[in-house]
Amino acid sequence: MTATLRVLVIDDEAPIRRFLRVALEAEGLGVIEAATARDGIAATARETPALVVLDLGLPDADGLSVLQDIRGWSQVPVLILSVRADEAGKVAALDAGAQDYVVKPFGIKEFLARVRSLLRDRGTDPVPAVLTVGPLQIDAANHSASLSGAPLHLTRREFDLLWMLASHRGRLVTQEMILRTLWGPAHSEDSQYLRVYIRQLRQKLQDDASNPRFIFTEPGLGYRIADD
Repeated sequence: MTATLRVLVIDDEAPIRRFLRVALEAEGLGVIEAATARDGIAATARETPALVVLDLGLPDADGLSVLQDIRGWSQVPVLILSVRADEAGKVAALDAGAQDYVVKPFGIKEFLARVRSLLRDRGTDPVPAVLTVGPLQIDAANHSASLSGAPLHLTRREFDLLWMLASHRGRLVTQEMILRTLWGPAHSEDSQYLRVYIRQLRQKLQDDASNPRFIFTEPGLGYRIADD
């Protein structure tokens, strides 16, 4: 591992954060800390960590909602760290997009082995927190977007859709992938539902579907956003 890889620890217990910092830094990793859901989400977008360690019992929101928020715009690996040991809780976290689940109290050697495994398998480099596509700028930390400097008034779902397309800039994102990620597996075939949101996004981007600048349709497959 190299010092360029950073792990974000989202946990409201300061002793746990200190303990994990010492262990992770001993592995040559950088460590970022957040004590609340709000700060954790902002740090994920701003710092683009290679891995997020997420406690489910946060003071301002349930950790599952944090995971769902992050999954709206990022595929950063997430390791859940929680006192909740019931099978249903583990399944819910994994179904929501977590890659692994460790129950407190835990052995540090096992924890670090899981961290190493997730960092090896993380696949691609983190997506920057601010993406630019020509005159379009999208800021994940603030859930905001602007076109030629003018703010775009997007709903939360419209923003999540735009961010997902932009974070795969130039590449096809299938309808099923979008629907599963943003709406859940139960909506994986609701292509008409997705088309409504694409149409709304295009209107706000002043993007002509017949001659697009930003969002291109791959008929029967999905969508891709322009690559500068």
